[in-house]
Parts: sequence; C-alpha cells; structure tokens
Amino acid sequence: MEEKFIPEFSGNLRSHMIKIPENIYKCGGIRIFGKRIKSIVFTTDVAVIRNINADAVIAVYPFTPQPIITHALMMAADIPVFCGVGGGTTTGSRVVQLASDAEFQGAMGVVVNAPTPNSTIEAIHQVVDIPVVVTVVSEKNDIRGRLEAGAAILNVSSSVQTPWLVEKIRRQFPEVPIIATGGPTEQSILDTINAGANAITWTPPTPGELFKEMMERYRRQSDIE
Repeated sequence: MEEKFIPEFSGNLRSHMIKIPENIYKCGGIRIFGKRIKSIVFTTDVAVIRNINADAVIAVYPFTPQPIITHALMMAADIPVFCGVGGGTTTGSRVVQLASDAEFQGAMGVVVNAPTPNSTIEAIHQVVDIPVVVTVVSEKNDIRGRLEAGAAILNVSSSVQTPWLVEKIRRQFPEVPIIATGGPTEQSILDTINAGANAITWTPPTPGELFKEMMERYRRQSDIE
C-alpha cells in the first residue's frame, strides 16, 4: 500500500526541534483515554519536552519524587506525561499520595520503580483512575503478581536484555500493554518492537550535547565568513 502524504507545519522558530527515530512508529501503540501513544521521551528537561515530537513523556528521576517537580513538568508539557512516583527509596503511603497528586495535576499515568511491593501497587490502583505503570527490570520480577495487584502497563527496562525480556513476557501475557526502552540504535528499537513492545521509550540527546553541535556549526560558519 502506498504511504499517504502527511502535510507538516513546524514554523520558523520551532523548525529546530528534536525528532524521535522514525521506526518507533512501526509499533502498534497503546490507547489511553482515547489517545494513541507510540513514542515516549525519557526526560525531565522542560526545554526538551517543549521541543520534541514524541507522543508522551515518561518523567522519572533518581531522587525522591517531589510534587513541585511534577507540577513544573505538567505546567510545561504540551503532551501527556507519565510521572514517576517512587516505589524504591520512596515507599508506602507517600507513594500513594504522590500518585494521587500527579493525577490531580493531569498526569496520564503514574510510574513506580521495580522494587515497589505489590501491596503499594494495589493501594495506588484503589486511589487513582489513571494507569499504574510498573517498571520491570528482570525476569525474576513477579509479573503476574504485579498485574493482579493493579498494574495496567508494564515498563520494561533491562538494558540489552530488553527485547528478550519483552518477548518472554509477551508469550506469557499476550495482551498486557508493554512500554519498553528502545535502546540506542534503529536496530535495537526494531528488535524491541518485534519482540512485542506496544510503545517505545527513547532517551534524547542532552541540551549539552545539542549545544556542542550548535556551537561547532557556528564556529564553522564563522571560519567561512
């Protein structure tokens, strides 16, 4: 079938934006509240969030989750946000409270870390009306227990083992929604999709890396002039 022409408008000021790898769109996506999500950018940088063409954001970070950070991300984002609410260092009722606050701020889903007890997942599930996304990092994680506790989506992040782990989960749970890290190359993204991932997370270049490229380009232009 011949591909349909898709008109695009980017404007003069927003033409310099980060674009996700095209092959991410080969995945089927996950439909959440009527919106189909295929590409998810992994970042908490509001400048990146405002200048990328991803379908959504997964905002998790290696610190204790704080409502003020969630509020800032939600205010800046013009695409849906999956907010990290802890589950590793941050535990118990605080995780439930953070999940509730994230929902009130407009988050599309809440993300908990791999060590999160099933009891905490169940408590979050009873409080919020948005998907509880549970991170899976190993085949030793209790997938069935997670789903029975109320996990709506699995977020598979197992480095180079991710495609293998996605495929293993998919064989056991054919219909469970799976978000997975796509890795650094187009081939690793494609491998993850072929393994059964419904949506792909992608880590964009940092502002420092982007600035380096920009400054090098400016220097070359100055040398020519």
